[in-house]
Amino acid sequence: MPVDGEMAAEELSPEVSVEALMAAYQQSDQNAARALVTRLSPPIFQFFLAQCRNRAEAEDLLQDFWLRIHKARATFRPGEPLMPWLYAIARRVRVDHYRKNRRAKEFEIVTDQLPEKAAPNAPQPAGPKIDDLLKSLPESQREVLILLKVSGLSLEEVARATGVSIGSVKQKAHRAYDSLRKRLGRSL
Repeated sequence: MPVDGEMAAEELSPEVSVEALMAAYQQSDQNAARALVTRLSPPIFQFFLAQCRNRAEAEDLLQDFWLRIHKARATFRPGEPLMPWLYAIARRVRVDHYRKNRRAKEFEIVTDQLPEKAAPNAPQPAGPKIDDLLKSLPESQREVLILLKVSGLSLEEVARATGVSIGSVKQKAHRAYDSLRKRLGRSL
């Protein structure tokens, strides 16, 4: 039996919008919070994994993301789309993490040990890896591609999440596609 003000289990079905769940979460509904985490963690995790390419780091970023969502949940305006708001926070989590790690690396001490060599007969994949292709793109173009193609956001949602115009999102995506086509053409 749900506590007064909490959503019942049947109200948490996949048909309930994430915006409705967020509104209930703002009212301290634990069931809605649980449903939000269950429903939104996979796409947000994929966003982080595509950015950092390290599963453990992506999991840490996801935890930090949910902590920030919890602290900022009162700032979400019901009636507004939720996904751009979430991805804007996810983007800030990633940027803050990058800056923190960059500062930490400035103070690391380099050791005299060299890493072990890779096996000389290791099979090499035919053509470039997608990670290498994405790394070759400028950060803003890579971010737009990941939000559009991996996270499945619309142009408008990407524009809101990144704080730029729809035209700028289109331009970055177009330039990224052109750059990838050129690189793929050279490698074939």
